[in-house]
Amino acid sequence: MKRKLLSAMLCAVLAINGSPVAMAATKVSDGVVKIGVLTDMSGTYSDLAGPGSLLAVQMAVQDFVAREKPGFKVEVISADHQNKGDISANKAREWIDTEKVDAIIDLVTTSTALAVMKVAKEKNRITIVSGAASTPITNEQCTDTNVHWTYDTYALAVGTGRAVVKQGGKNWFFLTADYAFGKALEKDTTDVVLENGGKVLGRVLHPFPAQDFSSFLLQAQSSGAQVIGLANAGNDTINSIKQAAEFGVTPKQSLAGLLMFITDVHSLGLKATQGMYLTTGFYWDMNEETRAWSRRFFEKKQRMPSMVQAGDYSAMYHYLKAVKAAGTDDTKTVMAKMKEMPVNDFFAKNGKIRDDGRMIHDMYLAQVKKPEESKYPWDYYHIRQVIPADQAFTPLSKSKCPLVKK
Repeated sequence: MKRKLLSAMLCAVLAINGSPVAMAATKVSDGVVKIGVLTDMSGTYSDLAGPGSLLAVQMAVQDFVAREKPGFKVEVISADHQNKGDISANKAREWIDTEKVDAIIDLVTTSTALAVMKVAKEKNRITIVSGAASTPITNEQCTDTNVHWTYDTYALAVGTGRAVVKQGGKNWFFLTADYAFGKALEKDTTDVVLENGGKVLGRVLHPFPAQDFSSFLLQAQSSGAQVIGLANAGNDTINSIKQAAEFGVTPKQSLAGLLMFITDVHSLGLKATQGMYLTTGFYWDMNEETRAWSRRFFEKKQRMPSMVQAGDYSAMYHYLKAVKAAGTDDTKTVMAKMKEMPVNDFFAKNGKIRDDGRMIHDMYLAQVKKPEESKYPWDYYHIRQVIPADQAFTPLSKSKCPLVKK
């Protein structure tokens, strides 16, 4: 009799909620999964991340709800972190304490990523870094509540640095943004240059962000280096390249844009960037899948997505799938599910999240086309090499992350 009564009660619950999945979804706190997009909405990185990153996350949420029909609501809020760690940490704390945010995504600057990761660890919430690049994010300062999704400075060095040295660019001088990202990118690229028989003749640090690069470029010019490595990003990279041409630094010396985005190439034009190598985790025109999603993005944004924005979509969809599969928004349970599930979408095939939080996937060495080679709008890259996932990122054997078992 008791067994029949229990069976009847279970059937009644399933009838109300619609399915066992919906019943599991009642474990989601307040029946809502809330996402915070914390990014650079107005500064030097706003073009490659910013409003486009918010759009990508919104697209992921809309697609997830339409396709997966979860038994919970998903809400998205956003803020401008202004590339400042203190502002980011305060906003993260406010979101978690008062807005009940479950996960914070994007975090386009290393200082903001590390600051928010610390708060999220303390508050037991998930962070997903798509925009920031420094290897300490999944190395010395890794946390068990963070995932590093799109790229990092090690991958950039392995791709662009190695390619330029092999093309004969043996002697380098670095023009480096004076904060954690720039220094990490310079260090990782220096290691690759030296390992491949090159030399580093010097470096100069520039403020972040900067407008006038004249004195820094003159120091690079006087070094006599074949290659000036630009260990910066966004508007800093754009201004460096523009001013190098204005002061006659190029074409006598070559520039290596160690972190360049399709948005940078678009701003500068193919005439200014032709022939440059860059490393990317995504290119809109690689195959039918990438083209289909990117054209949807273009319809809303009127520009093709950067790898950061594509990574935001991929990461958010994966996170929401993990919440549904786990039947809860509990941080530990969702993180375990995210690491258990492979990543297979337009952004990554057979991707996986390692113990250190690094999502490993193939990276791509691209070369910017000559103007006459471009056949249609945003047709900017030759993909010269696929860098396999197991070669693109720091090997676990070299990891300093305390989460990695050796």
